[in-house]
Amino acid sequence: VVRMAAENHCEFPVPPAGGLGAGGPCRRCSSAPLPGAGPGKWVRLNVGGTCFLTTRQTLCRDPKSFLFRLCQADPDLDSDKDETGAYLIDRDPTYFGPVLNYLRHGKLVINKDLAEEGVLEEAEFYNITSLIKLVKDKIRERDSRISQVPVKHVYRVLQCQEEELTQMVSTMSDGWKFEQV
Repeated sequence: VVRMAAENHCEFPVPPAGGLGAGGPCRRCSSAPLPGAGPGKWVRLNVGGTCFLTTRQTLCRDPKSFLFRLCQADPDLDSDKDETGAYLIDRDPTYFGPVLNYLRHGKLVINKDLAEEGVLEEAEFYNITSLIKLVKDKIRERDSRISQVPVKHVYRVLQCQEEELTQMVSTMSDGWKFEQV
């Protein structure tokens, strides 16, 4: 499976020896120095087997975050690196995308197919406090919207005699609205 994506994912996995498909490091990430990059400007991350390429400046947006600590000259985190020099992070890459994009432009954008709870889990893991607050607010907003939508039941009486309709209406609770169709 080849993963196609925008600038944050690498899209050219190296096939495993003697086989087809993705299996090794990304060709772009395994290349030598990045063209036009100053020393230490670009950072490679291998999140759950998916290569992400971003700048140190992006990862350092939240000084209390795991990613900030990872990028320090003398990091207090002992993180392993893969054969390409990318930091290995054992997390779900699907939910890392919105986290990285938030750090890039300061806006929370979640694909409609992703659960906000998954993004929240990642924001909490990486300890990005402003993102945690935004995702929690989004979840609360979604949940309140769902709970405020009144359940509407529509009953249609196709044919009945007047006394049957009178009896049926008298047995219904308050709050019923009748519409003539």
